[in-house]
Amino acid sequence: MGLFTQEDIDSFLDYVCQVAHRQSIFFLWRPCLSDAKDDMILELAVAAGCEAIVTHNQRDFVGTDRFGVRIHTPKEFLRLLEEHE
Repeated sequence: MGLFTQEDIDSFLDYVCQVAHRQSIFFLWRPCLSDAKDDMILELAVAAGCEAIVTHNQRDFVGTDRFGVRIHTPKEFLRLLEEHE
């Protein structure tokens, strides 16, 4: 049995859909990272003005700092949120 109920998951996804906005992409630095799918994530993060990307896959995002985007694991990110409360 999972930690979250289906209702919890649906509520979270509904919230994300309410606050999210579609981001157009205009930057074409590809290839920049070792995985083309990761390049797309970096490109979206830069276009949206994100400060960080949260991922378990830190190895494939080496070099994002030159775009001003930090990489955090979910654990690191949650710790940062706790510090700012």
